[in-house]
Amino acid sequence: MSTLQRFFKDTVIYGIAAVLPRAINILLTKLHTKTLETDKFAENTWYFVFAAYFIAFLTFGLETAFFRFFSKEKEKGKVISTSFTVLVISTLVFLSVLLGFNAFFATVLGFDNPMHLKILTWVTALDLLVVIPYAYLRVTNRPIKFTFYKLVNIAIYAFFNVFFLWFIPYALEHNISLPSFITSFYQETPTVVFIFIANLIASAITFLLLLPSMLRVKYDFDKVMLGKLLRYGIPIMIGSLAYVTNENLDKLLLVDYIGKDQMGIYAACYKLGVFMVLYVMAFRLGAEPFFFNHADKANAKQTYAKILTWFTVIGALFMLIVVVYINLFAKILLGQPEYYAALNIVPIILLANLLLGIYNNLSIWYKLTDRTTYGMYFSIFGALLTIVLNLIFIPIIGFMASAWATLATYASMTLISYFYGKKHYEVPYRIDKVLAYLGLSTALSFVSFYFFKENYIVSTSLIILFIIIIYANERKEINTLLSR
Repeated sequence: MSTLQRFFKDTVIYGIAAVLPRAINILLTKLHTKTLETDKFAENTWYFVFAAYFIAFLTFGLETAFFRFFSKEKEKGKVISTSFTVLVISTLVFLSVLLGFNAFFATVLGFDNPMHLKILTWVTALDLLVVIPYAYLRVTNRPIKFTFYKLVNIAIYAFFNVFFLWFIPYALEHNISLPSFITSFYQETPTVVFIFIANLIASAITFLLLLPSMLRVKYDFDKVMLGKLLRYGIPIMIGSLAYVTNENLDKLLLVDYIGKDQMGIYAACYKLGVFMVLYVMAFRLGAEPFFFNHADKANAKQTYAKILTWFTVIGALFMLIVVVYINLFAKILLGQPEYYAALNIVPIILLANLLLGIYNNLSIWYKLTDRTTYGMYFSIFGALLTIVLNLIFIPIIGFMASAWATLATYASMTLISYFYGKKHYEVPYRIDKVLAYLGLSTALSFVSFYFFKENYIVSTSLIILFIIIIYANERKEINTLLSR
């Protein structure tokens, strides 16, 4: 099996781990929009925004640092134990501070109920403790085991969402007998809290499943290794915080400018744009350890260039498909018509996330050359651009400003990273092909969305046309991959 074929095989398996959980999460959107008012959906979004910030900060960039030093250090045990020990310490400190001053931080962070923050604190702690075990499975090429744990986690989360938000109300409505403690708990608890509880149960069970692998670690904490990991990882952490800002600041600002109802509508439609995030995440799970492990190969740069071309081809096709059938997806996943008001953001968010995926591909230059501070600078620039554009344009054009700001940010970061990468670690990317496929897919998506929305005969013909063009241009490469 060729290197490229092995990469695609592992990426498909990791893709299941990334796509299926997110896809199930998106399917749950309809259940959430049906059971929550738009302002409560905003509250649900608020919860997960802070979850993203906590994880980005408290991991200290150690996941990427772990990949880097596990692939280059001889004493791999020190890399594992030092990384894990740091996260255990940060988790204990986090628990002590957030639980000890729960009411204070709930007020500061804007939580309506301190219990929401308490649940989030425990979920974050459990998720932090499995970062290194998950990373170890990826770097040692165990995609099936990794995928199994991810699927167990989302299955539990989905089960308890359905149990709390559908089954219990159904049972009560149809006079089905339930234990009294369940009935009283359900009646006394705000509906949105059940989503948080489902998240906590899923994280707790996943932690218990991975606990045996943590206990098998031979603890060999090394201060020198800690210094290496943090020097490499801290810029990644700052970049991750900036990325979370790029992804979530809009939702925080929209509450202040246009209210919780409008933010809830925007956040629900944003989930349709996150279809592209599934693709990007699936790719990243397989690509990041592959890029590090493949760095010493003679043809590494040529392989990276080819991967970017195919990432763009598949992503551009995927974007077109989602745009063509966007109304069908909205009916299936959102359900409630009041949420359709923000559908215009979806094509913009899809393109923005595809550009983010290209940026992730390009970022390999600063990760392999240990210049992670560049990634930090790019991300900070992106965060500042996001803040400025949102503050200026939300009062003028509402939530559309947030969508355009996301696109402008990721386009700028991609261009800057590409030109800096040419100086420090030049890869022979086929930029002509990348831009051609990106431009053509964007143009066809625009035509479909604005001129042939719900005209599925014409719009499907545009998809077929794009596939024919891909095959005509990439026939040789496609046949080579398939023949192996």
